[in-house]
Amino acid sequence: MNKMNLKSAPLVLALLGAGVVGGAAVEALHHTGTPAHAAVLAPMAAPVVTSPATGSAVVMPDFPTITQRYGPAVVNISVTGTAKPEQGQMQQQFNGDPLDFFRQFQRGQMRPQKPVPVRGTGSGFIVGADGLILTNAHVVKDANEVVVKLTDRREFRAKVLGSDPKTDIAVLKINAKNLPVVTMGSVENLRVGEWVLAIGSPFGFENTVTAGVVSAKGRSLPDDSAVPFIQTDVAVNPGNSGGPLFNARGEVVGINSQIYSQSGGYQGVSFAIPIDLANKIKDQIVATGKVQHAKLGVAVQEVNQSLADSFGLDRPEGALVSNVEKGSPADRAGLQPGDVIRSAGGKAIVSSGDLPALVSLKRPGDPLDLEVWRNGKRVSLTAKLAPSGDKTAVADAGADNSNAGKIGLAVRPLQPDEKKEAGVKNGLVVEDVGGAAERAGVEQGDIVLAVNGTPVSSVEQMRQAVSKSEKSVALLIQRGEDKIFVPIRLG
Repeated sequence: MNKMNLKSAPLVLALLGAGVVGGAAVEALHHTGTPAHAAVLAPMAAPVVTSPATGSAVVMPDFPTITQRYGPAVVNISVTGTAKPEQGQMQQQFNGDPLDFFRQFQRGQMRPQKPVPVRGTGSGFIVGADGLILTNAHVVKDANEVVVKLTDRREFRAKVLGSDPKTDIAVLKINAKNLPVVTMGSVENLRVGEWVLAIGSPFGFENTVTAGVVSAKGRSLPDDSAVPFIQTDVAVNPGNSGGPLFNARGEVVGINSQIYSQSGGYQGVSFAIPIDLANKIKDQIVATGKVQHAKLGVAVQEVNQSLADSFGLDRPEGALVSNVEKGSPADRAGLQPGDVIRSAGGKAIVSSGDLPALVSLKRPGDPLDLEVWRNGKRVSLTAKLAPSGDKTAVADAGADNSNAGKIGLAVRPLQPDEKKEAGVKNGLVVEDVGGAAERAGVEQGDIVLAVNGTPVSSVEQMRQAVSKSEKSVALLIQRGEDKIFVPIRLG
C-alpha cells in the first residue's frame, strides 16, 4: 500500500489498493459458464419522506435494495506484476564504504537488482454490459496480469485499455457479454450530509457494504492531485480502492480512492473521485487510448489573511497567481503575477486548489472565463485552454508573521548582467535581511520583483509601495527559477 507523509498534518494519505510484495504469479484461469444477469437496470426510486425541519422532501436510503440490485456489478480485482527495487536497497549493501563497493564489483557480486514480484487486490465496477470496468489507476499500476472476479465466482483476465495517474482512473475490459452494470449519477446534485454507500473488497473480503454520509465536496488534497474529491465518513480500507460510491437513489457518484489514516486503516475520513470526472477520463481512454488534460499555465498559491490585506481583498479567498508561463493560455489571456483569481468558469475559487481541480474537468481547446482581482478592481478575462502534460503548480503561501515589526530589507537594483542571468527585466536584489522579512522567509540573494502586485525596479518604488500598505505587504520573490508571494505583516 502506497503512503505519503503530509507536512501539514500528522496523518497519512493512503491509497486503498492492498498491495503485497512477493509471492508467485496467479495460475492460468479458464472461463466457463454463461452470464446470469440482465445487461441494464433502470434507476431505482428511493423512499421519500418530508423533513419536519424544512418541510422539503428527503430521500431515504434503501441500502439492502441498492446492494441487491447493483452489488453484482461490483468486481474484485487481483493484480500480479513486478516493481523495480528502490535505489536505497543497493546502497545499503555497501554501508557507505566505497572500497567495499569496488571489492564486490571486482568479485562479480555487484549485480543489477532483479524486479520484485508484486501482488495486490482492489475493486472495480462494471459500466458496460460488454465488459467495460472502471477502477483506480494505482490498483493496476505495474501490472503484468489483471484478473477480474465477478460475484458469481467467474474469473476473467482483463486488458487495461488505459490508465491516467493524474486523476487515478483506469479502464479495464473483459471478454464477456450481458453483464450487470451500475447506473451513473452526478456530483452536481450531491449534497453534503447526504447518505452514501460503498461496495468493495476491503482486505480481500468481496462485496463488503459500508455506509455513511457526504462530509464535504470539492476537497483538494496535498498530493499534487487536480481531483476535486468527495469526502465521506464511509468506512473504506485497503482493497476498497476502485469501488463505487452510491447515493441514496442507487446511482454511482464516485470512485473510492484514498483515506487519511495514522494506522493505514479507516479512521473516519475517506475520499472518492467524482464520477463526472471519471466518466470524462473513461470516454477519452475508450475513444483514443490516452488522456489529454487541459492546461492554463499558471502557478498559484493560497490567499491567507496577510495576503488578503496586502491586495485589498475583503476576505482571504481566491488563487493568487505567482507565475505565468510564457506563451501559455494564461499568458495569452493577459493574466499577470499578483492577480487573484476569484472565479473560473462561473464557479467561485475559494481555495487555490479549486483552480487546478476545475481545470482538470475541462478539455484542451475549451474556453475558460476568469474573474480576477487586480489593483483593487475586478477584471474579466477569457483563456483558451491548451493540452498539458503538467499539473498546475500550487505553491506554499509562506509564513504568516502577525507580530512582525518593520519590513527589514536592504535592497539594490539589479545590474544588467544580473538581470540577464536571472532572466528578468527589472527587480531588486536582497543584500541584507532581518526583522519581519527574515521571519517571513526572505533570504539574502532573493530578487524582489513586485510589491502587492506592482513591479518594482528602484528602491524608491519599493519604499512607496510599502508605505501605502497598512496591515501587510506581499513581496513577489524570485529564488532561482521559483517565484512566490511572501506576505509580511507590518507594525
